[in-house]
Amino acid sequence: MSLSKILTIVFLVTGVFKGLSQYKVSGTITSDTKKVLNNVKVFDRNGGELTKSNTNGLYSFTTDKNSLELIFYVDNYQFVEKKILLKEESNILNIEMNAFTESLSEVVIKSQRRKVFELARLKDVEQTAIYAGKKTEVVLVNQSTVNLASNNARQIYSQVVGLNIFENDDAGLQLNIGGRGLDPNRTSNFNTRQNGYDISADVLGYPESYYSPPAEALEQIQIVRGAASLQYGTQFGGLVNFVFKKPNPNKELEIITRNTIGSNNLFTNFTSLSGTSEKLSYFTYYNYKRGDGFRPNSEFESKNAFFHVGYEFNSSTKVEAELTYLHYLAQQAGGLTDVMFNENPYQSNRARNWFEVDWLLYNLKLSHAFSEDTNFTFNFFGLNASRKAVGFRENRVSQVDELKGRDLIIGDFNNFGFEARLLSKYNLFNKNATFLIGTKFYKADNTSVQGPGTDGDDADFSLALDKFPNYRNQSDYNNPNLNIAVFGENIFYVHDKLSITPGFRLEYIKTESDGYLKKINLDGAGNVIFNETITNTDDRTRSFVLFGLGASYKPSSKFELYGNISQNYRSVTFSDVNIVNPSFQIASDLGDEKGFTSDLGVRGNINRIVSYDVGVFGLFYNNRIGLIQKELDDGRVVQERRNAGDARILGVESLVDFNVKRLLNISNDFDFNYFVNTSFIQSEYVRSQVPGVKNNQVEFVPDVNIKTGIRFGYKNFSSNIQYTYLSEQFTDASNSVNAGLSGVNGVIPSYDVLDFSTSYKYKYFKLEAGINNALNNSYFTRRATGYPGPGIIPSAPRTYYVTLEFKI
Repeated sequence: MSLSKILTIVFLVTGVFKGLSQYKVSGTITSDTKKVLNNVKVFDRNGGELTKSNTNGLYSFTTDKNSLELIFYVDNYQFVEKKILLKEESNILNIEMNAFTESLSEVVIKSQRRKVFELARLKDVEQTAIYAGKKTEVVLVNQSTVNLASNNARQIYSQVVGLNIFENDDAGLQLNIGGRGLDPNRTSNFNTRQNGYDISADVLGYPESYYSPPAEALEQIQIVRGAASLQYGTQFGGLVNFVFKKPNPNKELEIITRNTIGSNNLFTNFTSLSGTSEKLSYFTYYNYKRGDGFRPNSEFESKNAFFHVGYEFNSSTKVEAELTYLHYLAQQAGGLTDVMFNENPYQSNRARNWFEVDWLLYNLKLSHAFSEDTNFTFNFFGLNASRKAVGFRENRVSQVDELKGRDLIIGDFNNFGFEARLLSKYNLFNKNATFLIGTKFYKADNTSVQGPGTDGDDADFSLALDKFPNYRNQSDYNNPNLNIAVFGENIFYVHDKLSITPGFRLEYIKTESDGYLKKINLDGAGNVIFNETITNTDDRTRSFVLFGLGASYKPSSKFELYGNISQNYRSVTFSDVNIVNPSFQIASDLGDEKGFTSDLGVRGNINRIVSYDVGVFGLFYNNRIGLIQKELDDGRVVQERRNAGDARILGVESLVDFNVKRLLNISNDFDFNYFVNTSFIQSEYVRSQVPGVKNNQVEFVPDVNIKTGIRFGYKNFSSNIQYTYLSEQFTDASNSVNAGLSGVNGVIPSYDVLDFSTSYKYKYFKLEAGINNALNNSYFTRRATGYPGPGIIPSAPRTYYVTLEFKI
């Protein structure tokens, strides 16, 4: 019998073996003033989050343990610890929680949260998701002392192992993260979501994230590595899920406003309102950013609004609706050659390059609990968005702008879809088990237009075809995509300490492209010597199954051995084949990428003094798409985007956090931690039909990636100092060292950065300040093939910021 048939039979066995005796614990949670408390999280000290209270302060859960150590936690109240022995089938435990006083130290509050959240790694099961045996990381944004106003990814993701980050600007308008050899450009190798639904331009046809939620609005960022393909898509990177702050469950109105000023005339405002009134809850914010940028010709303005409303019909059923809007306009200073960077890394010779994004997201979510063991969620989501770029972007980036017609690219994205999930806990042969089945429907209709823009210097994104009919880069494509997927996983607990989680994802993908491309050549006098219109109708349909397997061994609450292996897939996107780029050519036989990822690691803590997650990984990438140097018949050497070959990437990753305060038994007035985050990777092209590629290193893979830092606090004061080092890395499969006149390909030299942030809280006010790149190092993290280049994109020099927060 085949593996697929075995898994099908196993997944159909749900709910058959129900009903073994369990203990039920329930009760009411109130404040010291007898007010019922909503959204109080109930933790098992040795097993993670169990449940949370509803709008009536009621909570309940079932367990097969006869004794528990429980922790009750909610913001603004002191946590409660209870040890209970369970003797009856039903146990009543009412809890009273005391509110914090105004004088209580911010550090004490953070210390309490850390004590609780040591239990709150992504659990085996979260609502209708399974994470057992997976490499998961959670960034606790609301506990971070970092530059939130500018979305400083280098600081925010400092404890996520192995990430490689493109730093395009000093305002955090876009997130560019990759890792393990994946291109960081607009986080396109991760499935990016907010609150569980997709936010990228087109998950399959153009999976780039032009929108990134403001860090000031986030509670946490969840990252699941390549094994996330089974539940969240086929991509090699895995999942990045931005989890927003929840409505204040115990106030009808909470107001937070944050104003930031910084270097280069930076100003940001973040204002949020949230609250709960009986069964209705809401959270909304408005975020405004403007600044001049750290280079000439790099001003920007961004406006972002978000609205969430939820209605809880009863303890079993809840409906939530969300609407997100983003508009930003940024001038782009262009790229540099190596010579230009060495002369002055902050110069610009492009004054007419502009970029604009309009992003409208919507989502409707239904959550329903059929029972304490069976949950169902349904998300209906959609996107109406556009991104526009206009400018002079010759491959010879040192060339002076001729002040003629500019290159204009317009992309419009319209998509919608739904995802339904059903998760059920049951017993199989007297052992616990958890079953998940889900389906996703996704339909997109996108357009891409390229042609002549105006010859002005303003942010005019209108097509000027009448004035420049012979502009050489012209194309117009319609790109409809359809994706239907069915996925499932099942946790089998062999015994209380060992679980095995097989899974599958059945994919149907149909990507289409219908349009034309014009090739126009001119002589030295501007006369047309070649004019050809190439029509293209492309229809690619694929159906396949991805399989994965995870395992977890937990002999105690302080130690876990985990491992997983999962197949991955990336389809050719329309940006791979439709857009004419002066920096490279497109191979006519460009094909999809396939492969798999695997992880093996240990994580846990030692007496709550040392927290660790250490592991090895392997990423095996077949038909990897990359840039190679190609010699033409006339002797010219050009860059070609094509399937470069099969790549193997192996590495060791570790995060170790030392609680120095606990180690030295320092007073609770202090907060003192030291962390070190390391990644050591070996990469190689093991097979290639392209001469000169086999045995080369894989691009975007620094051999050494280290982030380390100290968090220190005393009473209401907290601080964070962080050091980052990345060794050199290549940007193309040919391992080019010198980029020549384009600056597009070549080595990204090693670099190091030092960041420092502080905060101080007094009653309703909080003051934050910091210095990024405190050593004022000149470096770059990216050689762009197109916008915002082409060429080297410098990173920001030393900058400062100051934030004042007011909260009532």
